[in-house]
Amino acid sequence: MDEDMLADQRRLVELIEAEGWDVTDLELSAYDSPWADEDDPEATVTITARKPYESEDDDDEDDESPYRLK
Repeated sequence: MDEDMLADQRRLVELIEAEGWDVTDLELSAYDSPWADEDDPEATVTITARKPYESEDDDDEDDESPYRLK
């Protein structure tokens, strides 16, 4: 795999993590494009990330759910 592709992948992960996301899965696919006449390879990066958000309704005293542990 091309070192430039791996460097770009690392940079994308750094950017996502800098925004507070946790990368949970990553896939880099390198291939020669069947649609282009060029010999340069292309890459596709698929990144799965998660970021928890605090609920605006975080007032535990008003929570009457019988399924919540207090």
